Amino acid sequence: MNDPIEMVASTPSASPRQASSEGEFDLFLPLRSRGSLENPFAIYSLLRSVRPVMPMPVPNYTGPGAWFLTRYQDVHSVLRDPRFSVDRMRAAILRDNLERLPAFIQQTTRGIRSMLNTDPPDHTRLRKLVNKAFTPRRIEALRGRIETIVDELLAPCSGTAVIDVIDTLAAPLPAIVIAELLGVPAEDHRKFKAWASEIVASVGRPTLGDRATAPALQQLFGYLGEIIAARRVEPRDDLISAMILAQEEDDILTDAELLATSNLILIAGHETTTNLIGNGLLALLREPEQLDRLRAEPSLLDTAIDELLRFDGPVQATIRAATEDVEIGGQEIEEGSMLIVGIGAANHDPEVFENPERLDVGRNPNPHLAFGLGAHFCLGAPLARLEGEIAFAALLERFADISLAEEAPRYRPNPILRGLESLPVAVHTGS
Repeated sequence: MNDPIEMVASTPSASPRQASSEGEFDLFLPLRSRGSLENPFAIYSLLRSVRPVMPMPVPNYTGPGAWFLTRYQDVHSVLRDPRFSVDRMRAAILRDNLERLPAFIQQTTRGIRSMLNTDPPDHTRLRKLVNKAFTPRRIEALRGRIETIVDELLAPCSGTAVIDVIDTLAAPLPAIVIAELLGVPAEDHRKFKAWASEIVASVGRPTLGDRATAPALQQLFGYLGEIIAARRVEPRDDLISAMILAQEEDDILTDAELLATSNLILIAGHETTTNLIGNGLLALLREPEQLDRLRAEPSLLDTAIDELLRFDGPVQATIRAATEDVEIGGQEIEEGSMLIVGIGAANHDPEVFENPERLDVGRNPNPHLAFGLGAHFCLGAPLARLEGEIAFAALLERFADISLAEEAPRYRPNPILRGLESLPVAVHTGS
């Protein structure tokens, strides 16, 4: 198949029904051209200028197709519009090709469904229950515990050394925090982190028929099932116990919803924050004047977190399905079409953000969409912000010098949940 950039530039009137007989079933083709994992924003910019509502090439498929949105206005509108469903099975291309999708997506469309892919009223019911654990007051109450965890993770780093920030801090911190919140043994964080990483990586693989993730998925669900069974017998002061209590008293959760919600919180609660810390630190190290500015003005930490989320956010896109015929940017979108809603692209739209490719830790206003918008605005946003704030504050306070130990750290293969495999940095404590 042609390079997607050449394809977009040469066939501006292409229809999503048109598909080459070559290549794989790959919904994320425009995000896989050379260098796209390292810098997808150049591709977003080109697509935005050539075809902001772009049909996605899908070989050997003639049903309602898929579209990729890159303009802020379109992304903002779709995220708030109830005519676009989060239920993946309302997208014909996913429903018709279910057997070719990763095990993770198959499982989450066959009864094991969470609020992530559920529309109101079920979404409202599920979110209202879990929201009690993520109120600003309850999240702020975790500050002391998060600071302790960060101190413990960074304690072995002294003098001059090279550390992998992902392995040392960015991965274990949110995993431990969300484990404790849910009621999962924190000492198991590396085990479920490995399962979650395999599941997340599968969504970004070009061969969607890959079944490599099935064992990890089964192990994670089995693990959570054991925790849920244990909490039924001996409840504790944790979120899983609270959900079990609500299920038993009010019958507002099915067994499948309880398992799916626990799984969602466990994966989403640490994968995205890991990427916020990793991507954010890399951005700062590549723009040392911004790092120096943040050291000199620690009061900018809140705005810096927002800018890091905008500049290289952990979630680059989300999926919606059109529930009726609708027009977007002059394009007729057929009912049943899938929309890949480019959050990362929207956050670099020059119509909204001045000099969007420039990192500015003092950027204000900053109406980024990194946490989504509308009814599905990220439930864990306050927790992610707090963990990011404490992590970056600790890194700047503990290390007098931080610099990249590798010029080109490797990204994981998932272009949607964007994050680094590792981030080696040279640090010096100044003592």
